[in-house]
Amino acid sequence: APAAAPAAARSFDLEARRITFAYSPRAAPVIEDLSLHVPEGTHLAVVGPSGAGKSTLANLLTGLAAPRRGRVTLGGAPLDPAGTAAAITLIPQESYVFAGTLRENLTYLCPNPAEARLDDAVHAIGLAGTVDRAGGYDAEIPPGGATLSQGERQLITLARAYLSAAPIIVLDEATSHLDPAAEARAERALADRGGTLIVIAHRISSAERADLILLLDGTAHALGTHDALLRRSPLYAELVVHWHN
Repeated sequence: APAAAPAAARSFDLEARRITFAYSPRAAPVIEDLSLHVPEGTHLAVVGPSGAGKSTLANLLTGLAAPRRGRVTLGGAPLDPAGTAAAITLIPQESYVFAGTLRENLTYLCPNPAEARLDDAVHAIGLAGTVDRAGGYDAEIPPGGATLSQGERQLITLARAYLSAAPIIVLDEATSHLDPAAEARAERALADRGGTLIVIAHRISSAERADLILLLDGTAHALGTHDALLRRSPLYAELVVHWHN
């Protein structure tokens, strides 16, 4: 479970109410009239073709971008920087690993955790082999994590999220350098951790693991379970067939 849930919001339900977003006043909307309710504890996957607005939605849900119309709320209240920073951890595709020890990198969002908790995160995410190869938690990591593979850097940021107190984790293609088995292990660990998990997916298998799926296609969108979308969305069915073939 998250280390300690922030107390600012009465609940951690995340809701987008008829949001529209474009990158400039004259540009066509990337997201248009989208409503989405993510109850606390939900595992949501967001899928769709490249350019469909998935990363834009991640930015809107985490307060990094503001909708042109509509609003995003957390626990019924508008997003504010302090509340968002405490409640939501966003892990982007480009992994942030800094010069320092491996321990410092892992505990960046959760200073001084118990050693058992650190071990639990490392084993749950699938990072134990990397820790051993590096020489333990106190091994020095060079700037940018130059001695680590891209996949190892992503695993470090995923373990960092696992350790954080945030009740909401958003992964924006944060497993793109992992193979499918490593991705599945990390996503299951984050889902089992407790709290809300939102995955901006680059593989349809991420959607198959989720409780709920949001399909984006331009300014069109559909929400449902895997089975429901298979029945009613030709695009979703096509994405599933493409992945499995």
